Amino acid sequence: MRAVTVRTKPDHKLTQSVEVAEHRLIADEPLDLGGEDLGPAPHEWLLSALGACTSMTIKMVADRKGWPLTSVDVRLTAEKGDEFVITREVQLHGDLTDEQRQFLMTIANKCPVHKTLTRPIRIESPTKAGAP
Repeated sequence: MRAVTVRTKPDHKLTQSVEVAEHRLIADEPLDLGGEDLGPAPHEWLLSALGACTSMTIKMVADRKGWPLTSVDVRLTAEKGDEFVITREVQLHGDLTDEQRQFLMTIANKCPVHKTLTRPIRIESPTKAGAP
């Protein structure tokens, strides 16, 4: 997996520059949370990762099986409280049988990001003094 580097953008309160290999992305918070709303908020990136992985995994399996899946739409919302609850709605487009649709919906829970989010996660933060 490629490394991700996140840096505070100079002259911005919360806006972050996100780099993954040659890709440049922006993360921020909405205006009502003190950001400039120049990009998705961190939890929105988390939902985006799950949605993209879900869609890719379903499409990859359908293509491998030669099934007529034309596209996948995934809509995600989340609620923060005692638990972080993600609601994921998946729409499958194409001339699929009921059995194919049911099978592909079970595949949604097997995407790598879903598996990562539903098992214990350990985050290690080695301490470094000073600038890199």
